[in-house]
Amino acid sequence: MSARNRLPNRRSAETFMVDALGLKFFATVGRNPSDGRALEIFLSNHRPNSMAGIMASDAAVAASLALQYGCPLDVLRKAMMRDSRRRASGPLGQALDQIVDAGHDKQAAG
Repeated sequence: MSARNRLPNRRSAETFMVDALGLKFFATVGRNPSDGRALEIFLSNHRPNSMAGIMASDAAVAASLALQYGCPLDVLRKAMMRDSRRRASGPLGQALDQIVDAGHDKQAAG
């Protein structure tokens, strides 16, 4: 197993909105300060402690750990559920797509 790439306690992050499943989520991405790769993602819902918010937050924690242990962002992104038009169905998939589509991640090449 590869070593976990931990982020420093103080780091920059960017926050953006995600509309998924008829709900609004806030996504925050934290990056490796040395190369700009996304290594953590946080998701929260507009309704604290809602089931959708808890599930999105749990998915984001798992995705963050995968990224920190070396899973390429694009591999994680492509593993998310998609609709018939190939759009991400859930909030994590949509957030990962936005990170890649905006060209903000050096790790995701395609």
